Amino acid sequence: MSLKIVVLAKQVPDTRNVGKDAMTAEGTVNRAALPAIFNPEDLNALEQALRLKEQNPGSTVGILTMGPPRAAEIIRQGLYRGADTGWLLTDRLFAGADTLATSYALATAIKKIGGVDIVIGGRQAIDGDTAQVGPQVAEKLGLSQVTYAEEILKCEDGKVTIRRHIDGGVETVEAPMPIVITVNGSAAPCRPCNAKLVMKYKHATAPMERTPDMAYAKLYEERPYLTLNQWSVADVDGDPQQCGLSGSPTKVKAVQNIVFQAKECKRLSAGDADIECMIKELVSEKIIG
Repeated sequence: MSLKIVVLAKQVPDTRNVGKDAMTAEGTVNRAALPAIFNPEDLNALEQALRLKEQNPGSTVGILTMGPPRAAEIIRQGLYRGADTGWLLTDRLFAGADTLATSYALATAIKKIGGVDIVIGGRQAIDGDTAQVGPQVAEKLGLSQVTYAEEILKCEDGKVTIRRHIDGGVETVEAPMPIVITVNGSAAPCRPCNAKLVMKYKHATAPMERTPDMAYAKLYEERPYLTLNQWSVADVDGDPQQCGLSGSPTKVKAVQNIVFQAKECKRLSAGDADIECMIKELVSEKIIG
């Protein structure tokens, strides 16, 4: 059976290189100050999608991502590995989105794409580590979901069989399509870029990436597949009040790169005074509240 598969992928700041300018005054990540990479677990998800495509002739794989125009690089990276198409959600109204606003935007885009059999993404993004977006997308679309997947074993008769990681081991589950699946980093790593596909798609761009004096401008008239899909809030019939900062009840206090040193360790006794001191410190740092 042929499948229409959408991979949720995110361009994330490399959290191994977090500096003092990593946050904006509004409490959002200053992405311009950090190197951007393909979210690692989304690559695991892409590999599972490409394997399904190979196992089911006629299937297609599309990359759906949200971010500034430079996030189109994620779609190109997907095309280099075997994806067929992609959609970039980019609009100032999307900026500053937490998981709730992000899942809303992605869900509205998936509705616009239409006819999707499987939505698959990484378990979580390394810039937030919440693991909330995938399940929230499933809830907004009213779809079944399987999380912590390590391998999609088969897809037949309108059902998908998945091996997933659980505490203490693994389990195999079966669920109906359409479905949302999130994939662990322990799943198979993604295949490398294909040289022929890199040559085919290396000039693929979203309209907002282009400039009047851009080289190879005529290519976009001759090869329509080099123009990536670019959607705004209006294009997906989204509600601006549910997008970006307006639709985000969660605010980030700070982003820090913390390396523990032995001299920073504290030993606490089980006494009331030490426990009280620890609780006060956690509350003051807004770690608990």
